[in-house]
Amino acid sequence: MSDRTNDPITLEIIQNSLQATADEMFAAMKKAAMSSIIYEVLDMGTGILDAKGRLASSGAGIPAFIGVLDKAVKVIVEKFDHPGDIQPGDVFTTNDPYQGGVTHLNDIVVAMPVFVGDRIIAWTANIAHNSDIGGIAPGSLSGEATEIFQEGLRLPAIKLISEGEPIKPVFEIMKANSRMPDFLEGDVWAAIASVRIGAKRLAELAGKYGIDTFERAMASFMDFGEKVSLTELSRLPHGTFALSEEQDDGRIYNVKITISDTEFVVDLRDNPDQDSGPTNTSRDGVMVCAQMIFKSLTDPYSPCNEGSFRPIRLLTREGSVFHAREPAPIGFYFETEVRVYDLMWRCLANHASERLAAGHFSSICGTFIGGTHPDTGRHYTIIEPQLGGWGASEGRDGNSAIFSGFHGETFNTPAEISEARNGLFVDRMELNPAPGGEGQWTGGHGIRLDYRIRVDGSFLTAGYTRSKVLPWALEGGREGSPNYVEVIRREGGTERYSFVSSLTVNKDDVIRIVTGTGGGIGDPKARDPEKVREDVRNGFITPERAKEIYGFAG
Repeated sequence: MSDRTNDPITLEIIQNSLQATADEMFAAMKKAAMSSIIYEVLDMGTGILDAKGRLASSGAGIPAFIGVLDKAVKVIVEKFDHPGDIQPGDVFTTNDPYQGGVTHLNDIVVAMPVFVGDRIIAWTANIAHNSDIGGIAPGSLSGEATEIFQEGLRLPAIKLISEGEPIKPVFEIMKANSRMPDFLEGDVWAAIASVRIGAKRLAELAGKYGIDTFERAMASFMDFGEKVSLTELSRLPHGTFALSEEQDDGRIYNVKITISDTEFVVDLRDNPDQDSGPTNTSRDGVMVCAQMIFKSLTDPYSPCNEGSFRPIRLLTREGSVFHAREPAPIGFYFETEVRVYDLMWRCLANHASERLAAGHFSSICGTFIGGTHPDTGRHYTIIEPQLGGWGASEGRDGNSAIFSGFHGETFNTPAEISEARNGLFVDRMELNPAPGGEGQWTGGHGIRLDYRIRVDGSFLTAGYTRSKVLPWALEGGREGSPNYVEVIRREGGTERYSFVSSLTVNKDDVIRIVTGTGGGIGDPKARDPEKVREDVRNGFITPERAKEIYGFAG
């Protein structure tokens, strides 16, 4: 019999099987989950790790989530390092950003070791945003939090299932701390089902080809991932590139990126101290941002693994906003991470505009609406990222109404689901025609979305950035438009917010979400006249503004 350990065809089959397994895990979780943030929005991610917790195959889902999984599993492997600590059938969990969770407490990681005999050959893992994990505010996010203890229940890399049997006290503690215990329990079991089906598939795969060949396949594709990254790294502009950018709150964020043939060094040490509120992030979270930018520049179209990111070196300062020190609150980490992600993007866009578009609306626009369902009497909480406009690329207009690059290929919740599950009305969802983003190639449009409240005493929590400092343009294009939330009161009057926490909204109040247009590229006067006429016909620009910007009224 020939040795299959180094047979490239066999190794390729195994690698594709890993990808298929991660995709099957994703489908299983989507079908079994109870919360629309998971089964509709797909605010989740899956992946395959090797026995040491290194990413072997990225699965489906949010790129920023897939980048969490190896970091979480490495913490679990390190913590449970004594003989007998990890047994067949065990399942582990963490949501603590200071103990492998990386993001915030709503995002629960579930991981399972894959055994063949008494040997761990891999891990399967997933992560998803859960509707409520406790804390001082419904939905577990509050802009008023001053320490992580106020943001909900912490699960510090613990065992959830022992040798196939649920550890019931853990489940009871989780449910007792949630305002939506049934949804939390259902979503966690969906995650368990996902890692179990993944573990089954990998054990079958290793049984078919042999453990040594299985492990060789993972290692070889990590080495291949590194080789691809180094090849593309050599084609990027080399040198040190720096950028400072003012944020909506007046702080200045700074980045230096040094690119050579062998390294991609991201230096974030010169940045503000950590915030007293929840807009901090962990060092691991910032590493995920660096990985996403690096992947976009080097090899954006293929699956990634640990080897893909070996050239990255990240420099941070503990105690800063990008490397928070426990017990700093971290609930709105996503807005800080999307800011540093966009900071790196903007830093390099002027030097690699053929690979990176102009600035997009660049906010998760996390929107949390909750209260009592008028038909069932049960508590509901909407947890929803929002769609927005992307910046123009060289030779094409930006995309309209899609999620930020940080958030990946997720979806908005259909109006019918929002109305049925959450007991409010969706009065409007349309493209936002606000001025901005003009150029030879224009930025894509954001949205206007109106939620009408049906019950007094409901609440709104939101965290948006790019509300004052607008999406940036390139090569003479114009900046985009802002992200914000309006509350239109039934008795008259309108309030505008970018960050708001537990604001009371009542029956027939309207919550209007407005997201921005991306930045433009190139001199607007060089825009194709037919495209200008099309913009006017579609209502994206008035004839008067078209004449001002483009030189004729369309």
